[in-house]
Amino acid sequence: MISNLNNLPSGSTIEADVCIVGAGAAGVSLALSLSGRGLKILLLESGFEFADDKTQDLYAGEVADEKLHSPPDKYRQRRFGGSTTIWGGRCMPFDPIDFEQREYVPHSGWPISYQDLAPYYVTANKLLEAGRYEYDADQVFDQEQQAAIKGFKSDILKTNNLERFSCPTNVGDRYQHRLALAKDVEVLLGANCTAIRLAAAGEHVQQLDIQSLAGAKATVVAKRVILATGGIETTRLLLASNDVCPNGIGNQHDLVGRYYQCHIAGNLGKLTVAGATSNVRHGYEVSPEGIYCRRRFALTAETQRKIGAGNMVARLHFPKIVDPSHKIGVLSGLFLAKNFISYEYGKRLKDGQSSLGIYLKHFANIILDPVDTVKFLVHWVTKRTLAKRKFPSVILNNKSNQFTFEIHGEQYPNPNSRITLIDEKDVFGMRKVKVDWKYLPEDIESIRRSLKLFVQEINQSGLATFEFNDEQLEEDLTRFGAYGGHHIGTTRMGNTPATSVVDANCKIHNVDNLYIASASVFPTSSQANPTLTIVAMSLRLADHIADTLHAGKASYSII
Repeated sequence: MISNLNNLPSGSTIEADVCIVGAGAAGVSLALSLSGRGLKILLLESGFEFADDKTQDLYAGEVADEKLHSPPDKYRQRRFGGSTTIWGGRCMPFDPIDFEQREYVPHSGWPISYQDLAPYYVTANKLLEAGRYEYDADQVFDQEQQAAIKGFKSDILKTNNLERFSCPTNVGDRYQHRLALAKDVEVLLGANCTAIRLAAAGEHVQQLDIQSLAGAKATVVAKRVILATGGIETTRLLLASNDVCPNGIGNQHDLVGRYYQCHIAGNLGKLTVAGATSNVRHGYEVSPEGIYCRRRFALTAETQRKIGAGNMVARLHFPKIVDPSHKIGVLSGLFLAKNFISYEYGKRLKDGQSSLGIYLKHFANIILDPVDTVKFLVHWVTKRTLAKRKFPSVILNNKSNQFTFEIHGEQYPNPNSRITLIDEKDVFGMRKVKVDWKYLPEDIESIRRSLKLFVQEINQSGLATFEFNDEQLEEDLTRFGAYGGHHIGTTRMGNTPATSVVDANCKIHNVDNLYIASASVFPTSSQANPTLTIVAMSLRLADHIADTLHAGKASYSII
């Protein structure tokens, strides 16, 4: 059932076995997995099925440095489906090494292993419509097909690492009908959780306070409460609920909001492949079940340990768009349309000064490259705009065999990179957030060590050459600051309250019925976008919650 808080009598008390706060990737996955187990499930969502400016404004806050981190109301969506309403669909799991305690990555190590999560990755892949759980190109495609660079072989640099792409699936739209028909699930829209009320001793959640922007108020009483509101908002809610615990819930050791990680990313270097353009496989391939996939370069886990580097992947990328010397009409068209492109990608097209001369050169590129430009527009409309499963991103024929590498690297956990509260309040009287994202010199050095091995392995192959500007590396990797909407680590999981906020089952230490489903519990960020792992962790948590309530397995598959 899907209902609206504004339609309930103000002052109502709603009871449930499990209350999930937030209907994004984590919250919807939890509700689907818990349904059919004999439980009463309440799924609270601040927004509605559509975007609403007043609701989105509740995410507003401050950033310490906008060059390093976008305002907190960007990248996130406060609506049914959460940020899956705007994501790009990129899926890949974390690697086994990401869960290990690595001496060269301070504060690393998860209280669970890759094997603990592996069974849930399989279901998460299906739920996000990314096909079967297989991320080795040699297992997905005909092995007779070439590697990313034809003939390239290395014992330490892999090119058969895959990423898969969801439709991209908006979990709100995709599973709305299922949730509406579920007799044991109530989705309550327009319901903003404004406070978590603990018992006097602080060991148990007694109730949640919820309000709508129209003024309706209610109270929720549940046996188990799960916060699934993302890394920033979960942190805010814990810190703001300080009537019993003065420093905020779970924050007795000043850990809530610390260790905030995104990813270190940028386009850099120059890769030149010898021979024909057919020697490079840099675009999207379609798997047998119809999923767009793309190959990536990555060092083996053994090599990472040997050189003491964090996890990192690299994708082949086209030349710098803002520089018209590439003479590619499509890229110049993207540059000229930068003000009409989504925030995340549009800001990357506003790099540097744009004079009248620069604009004229871009116009010239379009005029002089009409055939490829028209072909691209036809492809984009048919395969992206009108398609249900959308072509993931811009891929162009590369006539020069010259590429940059798009780097996506792990950020080392840093306790001084953090989210705090400011005095300014929203319309509900909740204090807003301040985001102070910081990176470490070790983040840059880690990627530098990895890239030097890229140079070694690629250049000695005789099939291609790669070089990068060592002196400009930090600038290239931090030009746009924290990458995307990957809000990781602010309520990290661990074995003790002194070093973590939640335990191995995502329960807040010393609170017996409060859990978190978010990338905020990840101790480290891996090389991967977090959505697939968020869903896998949520499915694992659903089984744990059901077990604590003696509910057993679901009576039907969630897929």
